[in-house]
Amino acid sequence: MADHDTSGLAAKVLTVSDGVIHGTREDKSGAALAEFLESEGFSVAERRVVADGVENVSEALIDMAADFNGLVVTTGGTGFGPRDLTPEGTKAVLEREAPGLAEAMRLVNPLGRLSRGLAGTRGHALILNTPGSTKGCVEMTQAVIDVVPHAIRLMADQPTDH
Repeated sequence: MADHDTSGLAAKVLTVSDGVIHGTREDKSGAALAEFLESEGFSVAERRVVADGVENVSEALIDMAADFNGLVVTTGGTGFGPRDLTPEGTKAVLEREAPGLAEAMRLVNPLGRLSRGLAGTRGHALILNTPGSTKGCVEMTQAVIDVVPHAIRLMADQPTDH
């Protein structure tokens, strides 16, 4: 049974989008993710936007995960477009991968099979890659949100139910 108590847990949202950075697109997926996480009881400590690219993503994740025990969710850059490099930027900074979470996230709908997103940890932060679509990012996060609090507490070496 998952420990779904989110009291005291924090989350951060990283939107990866050239369009949002250049002002040609509104950050709807970042807003949807923040709203979903708050509805699940998380305190959203930060929202950030970076341009696509391995270095942009890895630098932002290193900074966002530093001294942070919580959930970091990225939105955007997980597909097959030439600038979709979020998984590569994430892989460069993950200390431990969590393939079970990424697999569960991909199972939410047929388009999930096109996601190259990763999941894993850096320090005491759990990082999840989700697609840039408003519906897809929320659905994929929703697919694993029941086990996220347990994982975060384990990383902080806090007592859990198991």
